[in-house]
Amino acid sequence: MRRQWNLKRLSVRLVDCRKTSEIVDSPNCQLLSEKGLSGEADQHLYNKKSIYKTELLQKHQHRPTGEKPYGCDQCGKRFTVSGYLVRHKRIHTGEKRYVCDQCGKRFTESGALGLHQRIHTGEKPYLCDLCGKKFTRSGHLVNHQRIHTGEKHYGCDQCGKRFVHLGCLVVHQRRHTGEKNYSCDQCGKRFFESGTLVKHQRIHTGEKPYGCDRCGKKFAEPGNLGRHKKVHTGKKLYNLDWCGKRFAESGNLVTHQRIHTGEKPYGCD
Repeated sequence: MRRQWNLKRLSVRLVDCRKTSEIVDSPNCQLLSEKGLSGEADQHLYNKKSIYKTELLQKHQHRPTGEKPYGCDQCGKRFTVSGYLVRHKRIHTGEKRYVCDQCGKRFTESGALGLHQRIHTGEKPYLCDLCGKKFTRSGHLVNHQRIHTGEKHYGCDQCGKRFVHLGCLVVHQRRHTGEKNYSCDQCGKRFFESGTLVKHQRIHTGEKPYGCDRCGKKFAEPGNLGRHKKVHTGKKLYNLDWCGKRFAESGNLVTHQRIHTGEKPYGCD
């Protein structure tokens, strides 16, 4: 939600978008004030955006030109607003002044803390109007909606395969490069993505975080829990045309088909 500033307390002398002298009338500068164009204004509208603070005016004015006058002396990255540079420098210093009062986790920016706190509150203000699913962040909603539209912005330059999410493309490209960044500290096995490593580590820890609400049986992966639940519902979605027998799981259907085909894929070495 956009911040609304108190106009009575923030009546300031504003400068023209092109000059640093007196305010002048231009197509891009509309000055609204009970006093008229006297150099004092309660509100400055530029390109239909309300600007109530000098820093916001500064930020908005640099956007059309692409000018980034503030540079980081550590890495050279440049910014349109001095405040952005100040926040960026905390990455280098490691300063994390914003602390979650629920779990103690620390953040470099107040906005990041606000997003994190939704984990504790369960707040999900962004709603998909197609399926009703809710999200903590607007970016997550945008990514989700591509599932409905079929939109795939991200294409692999090696094989042309396209993806809904940038993260999926990044993981996919590791299969071309052979890059496996994630290593198991128990056995040394390496993986393309962190999620696969987490699943693998449950082999060592015996952790089974997914429990059936009907019988209490626990599973290491959500897919296994989903298949198990079909035992309770009696659903058998997989049908064999040859004999009409039905199965709850596709793997059981494949195994049964070998009775008819005579296939024996496993040989003793």
